[in-house]
Amino acid sequence: MQVQAILAFGGHSEAAIQFYKEALGAEVIVMMRWKDSPDPALRTVSQDPEKIMHAALRIGDTTLMTTDGVETLKQPDFKGITLAIEAKDDAEAKQLFVALSNGGKVQMPLAKTFWTSLSGMVVDRFGVSWMVNVASPTKH
Repeated sequence: MQVQAILAFGGHSEAAIQFYKEALGAEVIVMMRWKDSPDPALRTVSQDPEKIMHAALRIGDTTLMTTDGVETLKQPDFKGITLAIEAKDDAEAKQLFVALSNGGKVQMPLAKTFWTSLSGMVVDRFGVSWMVNVASPTKH
């Protein structure tokens, strides 16, 4: 069994995908616009057929899905969820943290903690909360 997150960006999915490609090295596995749906009934669900109906990104070993959703969700509201990303070392953690912080807001600066050499929290420019941790040395 797998659990995968789907983030609904309320019309900003394409910009978020580009941001995650640059910030995290995300690879687009699939991206389908509303206009490209094989189901004709779904092609008109969105007022803007160019918006993203479904996309899947590979970030490391994880698949993260995104959508623009439909017009009833104008502004994404990611309350009560944080995506955790595990860096292989301090240098990678710093690079990821700086990239995710660009246009976002630092919640907890990167610092040494009792569980890792560096950990920090940031809300990115799209309102997604991230925790960046350095992997335990026993994992690598």
